[in-house]
Amino acid sequence: MIKNSGSRRAFVRVRFIIGFALSALGVFLAIVAFGLYPGASLLAGKPDQPQTQQWQPKWEVIHSTYNDVSAPLREMATWDLPPVSEHEAPENPQIGIVRESGSRPDTVVQKTFAESLLADVIPGLNFDGIPYPGVICFCAPPDTNGEVGATQYVQIVNQGYQVFDKVTGNSILGPASINSVWAGFGGVCEAGQGDPVMLYDQIANRWLISQFAGGLTHECIAISTTSDATGTWNRYDFTVGAGALFDYPKIGVWPDGYYMAMNVFNTSGTAYLGTQPFAFDRTKMLAGLPATMLTPGLVGSPANNEDPLMPADFDGSILPPPGAPNTFVEFPDSIGNNLNTYRSWHYSVGVPFGTNPTFTQVPSPPAAPFAFLFAGVPQRPPGTSLGNLADRLMFRLAYRNFGTPTAPDESLVANYTVSSGGVAGIRWFELKNPTNGPITVKQESTYQPDTTWRWMGSAAMDQAGNLALGFSASSAAIEPEIRYATRLATDPLNTLTAEAHLFDGTGVQIGTSGRWGDYSSMTVDPVDDCTFWYTQEYYATDSSFNWRTRIGNFKFATCGGGGEEITLTARQRVKQGKNQVQLTWAPADGGDINVLRNGVVIRTTPDDGKTNDSLGTMTGTFTYQVCETDSGDCSNEVQVIFP
Repeated sequence: MIKNSGSRRAFVRVRFIIGFALSALGVFLAIVAFGLYPGASLLAGKPDQPQTQQWQPKWEVIHSTYNDVSAPLREMATWDLPPVSEHEAPENPQIGIVRESGSRPDTVVQKTFAESLLADVIPGLNFDGIPYPGVICFCAPPDTNGEVGATQYVQIVNQGYQVFDKVTGNSILGPASINSVWAGFGGVCEAGQGDPVMLYDQIANRWLISQFAGGLTHECIAISTTSDATGTWNRYDFTVGAGALFDYPKIGVWPDGYYMAMNVFNTSGTAYLGTQPFAFDRTKMLAGLPATMLTPGLVGSPANNEDPLMPADFDGSILPPPGAPNTFVEFPDSIGNNLNTYRSWHYSVGVPFGTNPTFTQVPSPPAAPFAFLFAGVPQRPPGTSLGNLADRLMFRLAYRNFGTPTAPDESLVANYTVSSGGVAGIRWFELKNPTNGPITVKQESTYQPDTTWRWMGSAAMDQAGNLALGFSASSAAIEPEIRYATRLATDPLNTLTAEAHLFDGTGVQIGTSGRWGDYSSMTVDPVDDCTFWYTQEYYATDSSFNWRTRIGNFKFATCGGGGEEITLTARQRVKQGKNQVQLTWAPADGGDINVLRNGVVIRTTPDDGKTNDSLGTMTGTFTYQVCETDSGDCSNEVQVIFP
C-alpha cells in the first residue's frame, strides 16, 4: 500500500512524484462497452439480476527484466547498501467506486459472545517483532505480515524483515533491510518501495518475498533456494505496467504458479482504474531460470467499477485437484459490478505455463447484506482516528482441501470490515467448492459481539477445520489491542465461540494520517498443520510514527496429538560407501504419513510403519520425524549422525 513516511524530527506530507508518461492509459479506457470484444468469457451474476457487460481478456506475456541467484542472505544482510533518504508519500489511494451509504440489514451479525471455549486453545510463543522504523522506512503503516515455515518464522514490514527460530522465537537473522535481499542485483529492486509480502511455498518448501519498486510499476520477487530463509535466493524483477500506479500487491501460492492481484490507479493516485490479476511461472522461478509473467489486463467492464480481487493461497498438505485453477474472489460491494456477490474468477495458466490461458468469471454466490464502513476507528484520547481499509478483502484468501486431490473437499476463508451496531465489525466467510463448483457459502457472519471496534483481520483454518481470525481492536476507551477469535469445526455454523487477547497495546497513534495496517497475517504451521501464527501492529506509547509489531502462536488441543502416541526409531547403516537411515514407527494406522528430515517433508508414504532414507554420501546430523497426514499426529524426533 502506498504509505506515509516521517522522521523522528517532524512529519511533513508531500506528494510522491512518479515520472511515467500517460500514453498507456488508452488500453484501460478501451474496455468500456458491451459487445466490444466478440467471444467474451462467460459471465455469471447473482441469480435473477442482470449480468454486467461482457469482458474479454487482453493477454500480455511479460518476461522478467532480469534474474539471478543471490549470495546467502545471511551474508548480504551485512553488506553496505546505497543511502536511502527518508521519503514521504501521498494519502492512500481509495478504491474509486461510490459506496452505498445508510443502514442495510445485516442478517448474519453475531451480537453477543458465545460460550467461551478458550480451554480448547493452547497459547504458545508471544514476542515482539520488528519495530519502527522498519530498518530504513521511517513510514506508516508497517504492512505487517509473515509466515511460518519448516523451522523458521519470517516476519516482514515496510521495509525490513527478520528470521526467527519457530521453536524458541529467538532471532536468527535481522532485522535487516528488504533491499538487502536485492543487494548487487542492480536496477530498481535495490531500492524497493514497500507493500511487502512474505509467503512460504509449502509444496516446494521454499520462501517467497516481494515488494514493489520503480514508482509502483515493478514487482520484485525472490524465491529461496532451500527451506532456510537465510540462504541463497532466486531473484526477479518484473515490469507490471507503465503509465499507472500498481498498488497493494497480494500473492497466493498455487501448484502451477504464483498468483497476484493489484489495484491500479492513474499516475497521480487520484483515479481508480480497476483491479488486475497476474500469474508468475512458478516452475521456472523455483529453478532460478528466466521466467515470465502473464496477465489478462484490467478486469471487468467498466474496469473502474470492478472491486479489488484476492487470489487463493494454498494451505495444508493435500493438493487441489490436478489442473485446478486458482480462484480469485472480489470484495462483495452492493454497487460495483459484482452486485453484492462473492464474485469469483478462475485463473488457469495452461500447461506448459502460458499455453491457452483463461481468466473466467464463474457462477458466484450472494453475500449477506452489510453496511459499508465509512467512519475511522477511534482510540483512547489523544489518539486520532485510524483508517479502516473497509473497501477490500483482507489478506489472505486461505485455501484448504480436506478431501483428496481426486475427491476434493475444498474451502476458502477470508474476511473484510463492515459497519455493524455503530462500530466496525468483521465479516468472515467460508466458501465451498472454489475450484470445481458450484461455489457456495458454507458460513458467514459479522463478528460484532460488543461495542469495541474490530478491524484489519486475517483468517485461516487448520487441518481439522478449526478456524482462527486475528484482528486489531480499539475504542474511545482503550488503546489498540491485538486479539483473535476462534471456532472449532464442530461448533454451530456462523459463530465464533471464543476470543483471546494476543497482546494489548499501551499507547495510541497520534497523527500519521491515521494509517493503520494495511494488513496482517494469520498462517498455519506446514509441519504439524495445527499451529496458528499471527502478526499485527500495536503502539507502546502515545506517539506518532512509532509503531511496534507482535508475533504469537496458538493451537487447538483437538488438532493433532503432539507426537506422544507415535514412537519413531531410526537405524543407520553404510553400504558400499552410501549412507542410509532405516525408520520404523508404531502404531501404523494405515493412510499416509509425512516423513520429515531436518523439519522438511521429504516424502509422503503409506503409513505401514517403515521406510528408508538414502542419503548417498551426505554427512552430518539428521533429525527425523513422521506425521500422519489425516490427523496431524507427529512422532518423537530422532537424530542420526554420519561423521
